[in-house]
Amino acid sequence: MTPVSLLRMLVRGEESLRSVTLVEGWNWRQVRQALARAEAMKPETQNLTDEAIMAALERPGEPPEGRFFPDTYTYAKGSSDLAVLRRALHAMDRKLDAAWAQRAPDTPLKTPQEALILASIVEKETGKPADRALIAGVFTNRLRSGMLLQTDPTVIYGLGTSFDGNLRKRHLLADTPWNTYTRAGLPPTPIAMPGAASLLAAVQPAQTKALYFVARGDGTSQFSATLDEHNRAVNKYQRGQ
Repeated sequence: MTPVSLLRMLVRGEESLRSVTLVEGWNWRQVRQALARAEAMKPETQNLTDEAIMAALERPGEPPEGRFFPDTYTYAKGSSDLAVLRRALHAMDRKLDAAWAQRAPDTPLKTPQEALILASIVEKETGKPADRALIAGVFTNRLRSGMLLQTDPTVIYGLGTSFDGNLRKRHLLADTPWNTYTRAGLPPTPIAMPGAASLLAAVQPAQTKALYFVARGDGTSQFSATLDEHNRAVNKYQRGQ
């Protein structure tokens, strides 16, 4: 259905709009599940592989993870899930291009795709919006210095559906392409859909000396410049010492 035909139907009162929301921080599996549940949507992608979906969207060979912008998309009854994905894909293209154009001149990120990957990590690590740019600053500092990123959400992503909600030490040691405790640099793909704020934070991180952060338990994070400071913060906020 073209935008013009949709407009004509709405003007004639023949159709009411539905909506589907793609949530910031969702992964591709969750996107597919949301589209499958969407009311009165034609399931064109239901029996397609991820590769076939990206080919249908004219992005053959491109992984779908993180490539769709999280937002609420309206559609008419009978519209296809592929049409919604196409809109979300183009929306992410625009948002990513806009963020990349505003990147800090000293960013260690080399491509928009690297910015998208980092933004997805920032999205998953951010509890409170006020911490977002600082979290991005920590990861930027680690990339500059050649440190491992050591971020739990990448490990969880690499575990896939086998993750039961409890991250254990053995998981941190189990090597996957996304395990940033065992592999240097950014993972090979995004791990989720970042929103606009995380895209901007990835390319314009806060200027900070911090190399570590730990959750305080209230949604905020405690940032530290040295390992000794970080260990004290871990003892205080996670071990109650």
